[in-house]
Order: sequence, then structure tokens, then C-alpha cells
Amino acid sequence: MKQQYIVAIDGGTQSTKVTMFDTLGEEICSNTVPLKEIHLYGEGKAEHPDDDLWDSLQQACKGMLQAFRGNMEDIIGIGLGSIRCCRALLKQDGSLASPVQSWMDIRLSYPYEHEDDEVRYVTTATGYLTHRLTGETRDTRSNYVGPWPINPETLQWYPDGELFDSYSTPRDMLFDLVDPSTILGSVTEQASKATGLPSGIPVVSTANDKAVEGLGAGLADKGTVLVSLGTYITSMMVGDTYQADTTYYWSNPGAVPGEFLYESNGIRRGMATVTWIKDLMGTGLVESAKEHNMSPEAYLNVLGKDVSAGCDGLYTILHWLARPTQQWERGIMIGFNGKHKGKHMFRSVLEGISMTMKNNAQAMCDEMGVEIEHLIVSGGGSNGELFMQILADVFGVPAHRNQTNESASMGAAICTALALGIYPDRASAIEHMVRVRDMFLPDKANVALYERINREVYTKISSATEEVLQASHRIFHD
Repeated sequence: MKQQYIVAIDGGTQSTKVTMFDTLGEEICSNTVPLKEIHLYGEGKAEHPDDDLWDSLQQACKGMLQAFRGNMEDIIGIGLGSIRCCRALLKQDGSLASPVQSWMDIRLSYPYEHEDDEVRYVTTATGYLTHRLTGETRDTRSNYVGPWPINPETLQWYPDGELFDSYSTPRDMLFDLVDPSTILGSVTEQASKATGLPSGIPVVSTANDKAVEGLGAGLADKGTVLVSLGTYITSMMVGDTYQADTTYYWSNPGAVPGEFLYESNGIRRGMATVTWIKDLMGTGLVESAKEHNMSPEAYLNVLGKDVSAGCDGLYTILHWLARPTQQWERGIMIGFNGKHKGKHMFRSVLEGISMTMKNNAQAMCDEMGVEIEHLIVSGGGSNGELFMQILADVFGVPAHRNQTNESASMGAAICTALALGIYPDRASAIEHMVRVRDMFLPDKANVALYERINREVYTKISSATEEVLQASHRIFHD
């Protein structure tokens, strides 16, 4: 049987990754291009500088294709995934009227307000990249998360009327919506010249990046929780009904028609905190890592293994980026003594992420009436064996990672395989394309220790420090 290939685009907050898979889910080659640092300015504004999403996609495609040794005519489709909760304002010709607004931008907390006559279309990151690749004004309905004039259950634009008008975006400025795992259009000659992708190849819709990641991780069973270790860290489960008026989780569109993703509260700038620790430790860490022929990240994991569970009472609260409604929040490290060094800070961050997500996931599952039985971990952070073990110990359940742990790429490939009829349904595609890499079993002693730390200390730190942080916020912002 002739080997065929799928290109999967995974646009993130910190990088754009393009991966070539075969139809059995084997990664053939990939290329990742870092994005420019988010431009933070004013009172809560955050933008991707220049035309960074499109520029990085062009570079990533070209770099991936340079490593590809197969036949270009055997590439059968392109799955387009990108960051959710972004807003792109386009001119009539499809170019950007202004830089893409990041999900961290305070303006994404409320509907679009028309202030620039150059703006012809208002869309998402996936809508913008779809237009650049295909020339079509179409987008996946499953990437409209936030203040858009869309029915969250049917995923259709609200009909014209008072409810639609309350979102202040004219209908003719919005793209037409299609289901996830649907062909959006095909690569134009112009886009082919820019990216190196063959013209005429179908481009397939995916969903919001978390739903795509859930699909690519093989998330299915009700007792299984996926922890996504990205710039925004969250935990997720899947179902087939829209759940309204929930307290500890919310429903997002899924990556196949009729599917919904249930998502807990998360950690803003989550894995960026690990990068912060690495940068804080500076050149000494980099030089020591080189001496051991390791990356700084891998060397930090080695150092962290020498620190006992609980970090001798050093705790980290992960509010490196405050929530829009609680702007007084700040990151906290509390409990230092003279024994603590950089490796303790690193492990404390991993433990803080794990305990925060355990509490968030537990609240979600308690509200749903579901018991956590198993953990899937995805994202670059899952490469660290130390982090995987800490997650298993804090959650108290087995945790596994997949061979392709950048699950959003795999999810984009699965959406493409479904759209092109390679597999008949979600379950069949997952069975053929997703493979478990390894499993981490919880250590009973560490489980008991983390349960006590969480119950007696960690869950009390935020409330104990809130009044002080509010006072500090007034000093600098009143």
C-alpha cells in the first residue's frame, strides 16, 4: 500500500511547529520556529509582534520540507491548528490591520469594538491562517471560545437580532463556519510559494488548540484526565453534551462534530514559569548542562531528582500572570531557608503546578460526579521524567505520556485523516495513530506526603496572602 503523508500545523503561544506524519501516526519529520516574545503594553494589552504567526508558519513549513525525504505528491492533506482565544483583524486583502491580539490581551475579555475603518474581517488565529493558506473566508466553528456572537451549544452564529447586536460585530465581518475535521479549501499558488507546501492540497479545519490536543492525546474514557503542559496549563475531559452554568469547569467545542471538551481552571503562563526558573539560574546552569552533554531543561530534571518531595517546605503559587478579574495576583515562593538553592526552586515550581492542577481537576470531577482514575500528560513538559513522577504522586493515580507528546500536532493529523476518510471515526483514528510511550505509577509515601501538604498548607497560602497582595496592588496601580 502506498505511503501517504499528512502535514500537521500546531501554532502555539511560544512557537509554531509543523510536523509530517504518515497515516499510521508515525512522525516523519518536523520543524519548530520560536515566536517573538509577546508584546505586553498598556493596561493588559498583549500582541504577537508584526505578522509573527504567518511569518513563523512559512519558516516552519520550509524547514520541515527540507527534512522530508518522501515524495511531495504523496502529501494528501494539511491539518491547521493554532492558538485559541486570539483575535485577528484583517484588511480587505487579507493582511493584518494590526498585530494579532494574544489570548493574554485584556481586550479578549469583551467583544470586538470597531474603531479602525481599515478592518474588514474579525476572526481567530485559525481563521487568519486559513485565509493566508487558501484565500477562503471560512473557519472552524470550534475555535470560537470567548466573547463571540456564537451559540455555545449549537456553534452557529446567533441570528441577526438583539442578542447578536450586543456583540457589536457586523455579520459581514465574520467568517463562515465549518465543522472541525472538514476541508476548508486548498493551498493557493501564492501560499505555496510562501510556504513550500504543494498547491492544491486540501487544508482541514481542527478546533481550539486544547480540543485538538485532547484528540491527539487519545482522551476518551470518563475517568481519564488530560493535563496539558503548555503556556496555559489546564486539565480536560471529553463528553458529548454542552454543560451550562457549571462552577468549576466549562464546556468547549470538541475536535470532531458533536464532541465537547470539559476544561478545568488553569494556570496562565504555566510552563513559561519553568523557563523563568531556567533563565534565573543563568549561565551557570547552561555551562553545567554543557559539561554533562545535556540541555538546561534536562539537567534541571537531574538536579531536581536530588530534592526530596515537598522541597523542605518551599511552596510556589503560580500567579505569574494575574487573571483579568483579579489583577492583584502575583506569583509567590514561600518557605525559603538557607538550604534552598535553584534546584529546590525548580522542583517547587513543578510541585506547585501539579498541586494546582490536582485541585482544579478534582473540583471539576467532583462537580461532574466522576472519579479520577488515570492521567494523560501532554506538552513539552511531559518530556521530564521528574515532572511525570511528581504528577503521578500528587494526583495519586497512574500517569502516562504518548510517543507523540506534542498532542496538538497529532490531533491536527487525526482531524485531517477523518476529513479525508482515512478512518471512519474518532475511535478508529486514535486506535491506529496514538501510541502510549510509558507509564508512571504513584509512590505511596509521596502520595501521602503531598496529600498532607496540599490539605494543610498549599490550599491555604492564597487566602492568607490575598489581603497583602491587594494592598500592594493599590500602591502601584491607584
